[in-house]
Amino acid sequence: MRILGIESSCDETAVALYDGDVDSGHGKLLAERIASQIAIHARFGGVVPEVASREHLKVLPMLVKEVLQDAQSAWQDVDAIAVTAGPGLMGALLVGTSYARAAGLVNKIPVFPIHHMEGHLLAAGLSHELPEFPFITLLVSGGHTMLVRVDAVGDYSIIGQTLDDAAGECFDKSARVLDLPYPGGPEISRCAVGGNAKRFKLPRPMLQHDHLHFSFSGLKTAVMYAIRDVGEVTPKIRQDMAACMEAAVGDVLVKKSLRACQQQGVPRLLMAGGVAANRYVRDLLEKEAHQQGVSVTLPNHDYCTDNAAMIAFAAFKRFQYDLMTDQAWDAQPRWSLTDLKSD
Repeated sequence: MRILGIESSCDETAVALYDGDVDSGHGKLLAERIASQIAIHARFGGVVPEVASREHLKVLPMLVKEVLQDAQSAWQDVDAIAVTAGPGLMGALLVGTSYARAAGLVNKIPVFPIHHMEGHLLAAGLSHELPEFPFITLLVSGGHTMLVRVDAVGDYSIIGQTLDDAAGECFDKSARVLDLPYPGGPEISRCAVGGNAKRFKLPRPMLQHDHLHFSFSGLKTAVMYAIRDVGEVTPKIRQDMAACMEAAVGDVLVKKSLRACQQQGVPRLLMAGGVAANRYVRDLLEKEAHQQGVSVTLPNHDYCTDNAAMIAFAAFKRFQYDLMTDQAWDAQPRWSLTDLKSD
């Protein structure tokens, strides 16, 4: 079946067409397009919801047309439309869901809501076989940092999550302290190359506790005070602080994830979300997981950040496991992964 995926939850407008065989569970991505708004929001230092919504409205129809052309397909070839219904910015979500519903009505195609975080959680399946169930997922995307036990597609238990700032938010706020552009995560990663990761003593919040929750607000504050104390921020200081920052976040994410595997008795770990693209974190996770006998699955870099391929693929997996329903739904800016158990 051919599934058109639409993603508009934040500052990327994305469309993809996925073709899969439900019986075999195999499929392939036929075409995809992404329009990023990073350059538009960079001058504000973060995403402006109203601006994001207007940009989605401007480019979404064009992207759909281009994806169908790239895949040499027409609306009559599409079997289902899958659209991100939450969580995310309400206005941005409404652009995507309204367009999907209108297109579905006009072309007589069923439309299904997809949870944005479930899309990230399953995105590795676009390029690799997903781990055997159950497995643990470290999901780090935007304002979310969580550890999820995955017992089946649609059966998710949150076993750890951030209590304040998520890792991505910590990167963004620390980048502003270092006068680095938005978004902070990729900029800190680039700046950290060749830096001295031991120059500044930064905390590893909550690492000494046995629980699996995260807290990054203290790390952000420590970066702010350390930069204030050094006075002038030279390129070398910026490089070293970026390296220290990356190492601190990486240590917490990796050690908490492996602790989750140990506590749950599950030797399979998957990482998903934007921070999964960070080379330092990926390398550290693979190294320490190997030492502890834990297998690691990582998504391709293209499927770490927001995209529509993961939305179409998540819909395909739900069709494969007969989890799709025609029940009433609407956009939900707040939507827990655990709610999917009852869908």
